[in-house]
Amino acid sequence: MRDLLRGSLARSLSELTPEDRLAAAWPVACGSALGGRGEVLHLDAEDVLHIRVTGSEWMRQFLDVRSQLAADLARISGVRLSGIHFEEKGSARAWPKLPPRSNPTV
Repeated sequence: MRDLLRGSLARSLSELTPEDRLAAAWPVACGSALGGRGEVLHLDAEDVLHIRVTGSEWMRQFLDVRSQLAADLARISGVRLSGIHFEEKGSARAWPKLPPRSNPTV
């Protein structure tokens, strides 16, 4: 059932920007417990997704599932990802809002 929902979500997100598609896919890919501990910040020019994590105890959890999470996010959102960069809340500067990117598909 979860795979069916993931596929359906990917099709329904096609009109959104890549960053918005990733943000919408985030809770589905992570699940509610982990998804609530991270926030999508931005997708950079190298297709790396930047995520703010609520604390060091959750950072370890995210790092343990980084490659699987990147694969799931790319599949659900239809956005090409080269990786995920996690930042602890309060440890990084705010990123400027960049102009919308085109909608490349995976």
